[in-house]
Amino acid sequence: MLLTLIFPPPPSIFMAAMSVISFTSLANAGFSELRGKHMQYSKFWNFNSSQKSAEKKQQIPQLPGRTGMLILYAPAFLAALSCLLFFPHHSTRHLLLSSALTLHFLKRLLEVQFVHSYSGGMSIDTAIPISLSYFLSTATMIYGQNLTQGLPEPPIDLKETGILLFLIGISGNFYHHYILSKMRLKGDKEYKIPKGGLFELVICPHYFFEIMGFVGVSCISQTLYAFSFAMGTALYLTGRSCATRKWYLSKFKEFPQTVKALIPYVL
Repeated sequence: MLLTLIFPPPPSIFMAAMSVISFTSLANAGFSELRGKHMQYSKFWNFNSSQKSAEKKQQIPQLPGRTGMLILYAPAFLAALSCLLFFPHHSTRHLLLSSALTLHFLKRLLEVQFVHSYSGGMSIDTAIPISLSYFLSTATMIYGQNLTQGLPEPPIDLKETGILLFLIGISGNFYHHYILSKMRLKGDKEYKIPKGGLFELVICPHYFFEIMGFVGVSCISQTLYAFSFAMGTALYLTGRSCATRKWYLSKFKEFPQTVKALIPYVL
């Protein structure tokens, strides 16, 4: 069944290893979020309260929130843009993949600069691994697509489905980021319970749509690595969403119990 949805895996040890590494590392990060070991950004940027951890953290350079987020996305954007502009595209699928990844990270950079409000910073030991992850996954996904040249197309073509999911995903993600940005007045750093859009049903609809976007990218690509990365991302953001809901429940007594973490009425 799987082989009807993806290109035959190329005889590449690198691609096989990256598929396993991407999935397991992202899945492990998601389970770490559930266990209370959070990536140090957004509302969790200063979460560790133990004295030993606080002393250790003081020795690690801290970045302003906007700077940290720019570091997260800029290398991946440049990698995708370079592939889009300077490398030959042997198929429509290859062109669509490079375009989708470029658009995704361009959107994120524009949001970082013009949409997001920041209440905290980001430690450099968080920014660098995430930035490397995005950069390597982007370059690897495009490289893996290049290796499909000359291979038979998957029996089930998911390109159009992927384009639709990707466009819905980035649109929904942007819309809910915009809602979050309008919750605070200028200079206000206090968190509030989000209202509007799917925030009435889940606390992290922006993650829900981000997952949808990456599933769309994997459907455009239809390679084993793209699906591995999308599944790993879904597991990480699921863990992060559950941790976020737990944080809101602990901070706001009036937080609605009916609001789920990620999937309306389900999770």
